[in-house]
Amino acid sequence: MSASAAPVRFGLVGTGWRSEFFVRLARALPGRLTVVGVVSRSAERAAEVEAAWGVPVHRSVESLMAGTGAGAGAGGEGGGVRPEFVIPSVPWDATPRVTEELVALGVPVLAETPPAPDAEGLRDLWRATGAGGLVQVAEQYPLMPGHAARLRLVRDGVIGDVTSVQLSSTHLYHAVSLIRHLLGAGFEPATVTARAFTAPLADPLSRDGWTGDLTPRDAETCLAFLDFGGGRMGLYDFTDNQWWNPLRGRRMVVRGSLGEIVDDQVVRMADPRTPVESPLVRRLTGTDLNLEGRELHHISFDGRVVYRNEYVGAQLSEDDLAVVDLLCRTGAWVRGEGPEPYPLAEGCQDHLLSLAIQESVRTGRAVTTDREAWAG
Repeated sequence: MSASAAPVRFGLVGTGWRSEFFVRLARALPGRLTVVGVVSRSAERAAEVEAAWGVPVHRSVESLMAGTGAGAGAGGEGGGVRPEFVIPSVPWDATPRVTEELVALGVPVLAETPPAPDAEGLRDLWRATGAGGLVQVAEQYPLMPGHAARLRLVRDGVIGDVTSVQLSSTHLYHAVSLIRHLLGAGFEPATVTARAFTAPLADPLSRDGWTGDLTPRDAETCLAFLDFGGGRMGLYDFTDNQWWNPLRGRRMVVRGSLGEIVDDQVVRMADPRTPVESPLVRRLTGTDLNLEGRELHHISFDGRVVYRNEYVGAQLSEDDLAVVDLLCRTGAWVRGEGPEPYPLAEGCQDHLLSLAIQESVRTGRAVTTDREAWAG
C-alpha cells in the first residue's frame, strides 16, 4: 500500500483474544489499518469491548456493514464507516456459518485458520462460497520474515528444484502451508503416514505467561511423512506447545537438487567444483549504541535483500509483521490493487492434509487424500 493511500478498513466478528490481537496491530499502524467495528452477540461483552478497545461494537453483521447500530462508542474512530473486508474471529465450528453469512451479503472475508473444522465442513464451505471468490484465509506463516526469505530463495532457484522439507516449528495447517509452498505442491492427492509419541517435558511458558513450574509432564510429539509424489516429501515434527516452550526449538531443512537451506544457512555450488555456504543475515537494530529502535529492518543473502520490513517504526515482532502484511495485502486485493493474499482453496487444502495427519495418528494407517472440488 502506498504511503498516501487511505488506511485499510476492516471489521471483526467476535471478541476473543484473536480479535484483540488484530485491534492491537491496527493501533500500532493507524496510517495503514483501521478497525471500523466489532460484532458481539452479547450486550455485556459489547460494553466491555467498547470500553477496553475503543472501537464501535455492533450486535449484528448487517449493522457493522451499514455502519449503524453501534453502542456508545460509535462516534469514535471508524464509527459509521463500512469495512472493506471482515474477519470472522470466532470458534472453529462457527467460522463457516459466519463466513457464509458475510458472503451472502457480498462482503469480502478474511477467514481465520482453519476455515472449517473438518473435511465435510471444508467441502460445504467451498460449495457455498468458493465460486464467488470473496474468501481469503488468514494464513500468515509464509509471510513471516524468515520463511518469506527462504521462499524467495527457493523461487529464485538458488537450491534448484525443491524435493523435501523437514519442519519442526508450528502445528498442522500452518506447517502444511509452509511445506506445500516450499515444495510447490498444489492440490494433487498426497499420502500421509503419521505417528504420535509421548514423553515427559517441562513446560515453563505458555500464552498466559511463565508458570514457575518445571515439573515434567507428558507431552505428545507427532511425526508425519507427507508424500506428494514426483519425489517430493514433507516431514512434519511438532511437540505440544512448541510455539511457546523455550525447551523446544524450531528447525527447518529445505533440500533441493542443487543445494539446501538449513534454518538460516544456505549451501549450493558456485561452479561444478566449488560448494559455498552463505547465511541469511538479519539487520536488527537497537543493539549496543544503535538508537533506531529494536526491530528487524531486512534480511539479506549474499549482499542482496530478500526480505524487507515495510512497516519499520512500529517495532513489531516477526509474527506481527506477517499478520500486518496479510491485512495490508487483503486490503490491496479488495481494492483491486494486488493479487489474492491466500485464497480459500489454499486454506482448505492445508487443513485437509492436517486432518489426514490426525487421522493417520488415530488409525495407525496411511491416509491418501483425494483431489477436491477446490482444486479447480
